[in-house]
Amino acid sequence: MNKKELKFFKELLEQRRQELFSQAESTKEKGYVFDPDDLPDEVDLASSEADQSLNMRLRDRERVLLRKIEKAIKKIEQGEFGVCESCGEEIGAKRLEARPVTDLCINCKEEQEKVEKSFADT
Repeated sequence: MNKKELKFFKELLEQRRQELFSQAESTKEKGYVFDPDDLPDEVDLASSEADQSLNMRLRDRERVLLRKIEKAIKKIEQGEFGVCESCGEEIGAKRLEARPVTDLCINCKEEQEKVEKSFADT
């Protein structure tokens, strides 16, 4: 991968990282805490708890994505970006454009998904 492509992916990843930080800040400002006394009945309370649970799951997913972004940026800096961790082959540019945090080429990812599906079917 040439320097221009690496620069493109690094900027893309840094932009996405910044978006995640901005989303986290806006969520933090809204706050997770609610006062059960402010809710008139059990249905409102249950709805608020469900919303809170959903928001927490979304934040967890964002944390995982942030770790993947950090890992990809580190790989760029170390000259290892775009190489499949399973087979060592170069990951296609289209795959990296679609999912720049990926660490598997399309063939290895498909194989991984087949294995996962076989466990789910049993």
